[in-house]
Amino acid sequence: MLGVAGVVKAMGFAVALVVGTLGTNSAFASEAFMTTGGLTSQPIGHYEFCKRLPEECSIRSRNVMPEKMNHDFWQLIVNVNSNDNHKIKPLTDMEIYGVEEYWAYPDKVGDCEDYVLLKRRDLMQSGISPANLLITVVRKPDGEGHAVLTVRTDKGDFVLDNLVDGVKNWSETPYTYLKRQATNNSGRWVSIEAPTNILVGSVQ
Repeated sequence: MLGVAGVVKAMGFAVALVVGTLGTNSAFASEAFMTTGGLTSQPIGHYEFCKRLPEECSIRSRNVMPEKMNHDFWQLIVNVNSNDNHKIKPLTDMEIYGVEEYWAYPDKVGDCEDYVLLKRRDLMQSGISPANLLITVVRKPDGEGHAVLTVRTDKGDFVLDNLVDGVKNWSETPYTYLKRQATNNSGRWVSIEAPTNILVGSVQ
């Protein structure tokens, strides 16, 4: 397995390719960004998390412009994704808390939502706007629910996932995207519309 430095070096080539491709291929560029719909239901785990930590869910962002993608920003999100993936041991909420669903900041163990919360906090502490760090609910190919962190950039929406160290554009992942936090209100959620042209590699 590549170490963090190796991952960053390898992914550095990828960001140059992504930036170049999105700048020249408008069809691909249109799929690089999620299309969101109207307000939708808040996941029960997030609702209970908000009751315990209301300050987490009362963030109102006036500036919702996406982050500018460049080499330094790419290194940051790749580093955070890989570091946090290796920092936390994966366990289910039932194994940790004895309940089906419990969202919390992890210490040494956690499930997918806990990884997302940790990565979101780490990136916010690095100066990234919460409007561009959105908890996102997806369905895996086997039908199981899962959570990832969507990072909004001017070159597309990228996914930080505890199941893989690599950072990919959302349209290149194997998931069905259901809902994510609203960009302007951390306590609200919006639906995600299916892309019209999913890349072949994303469904294999």
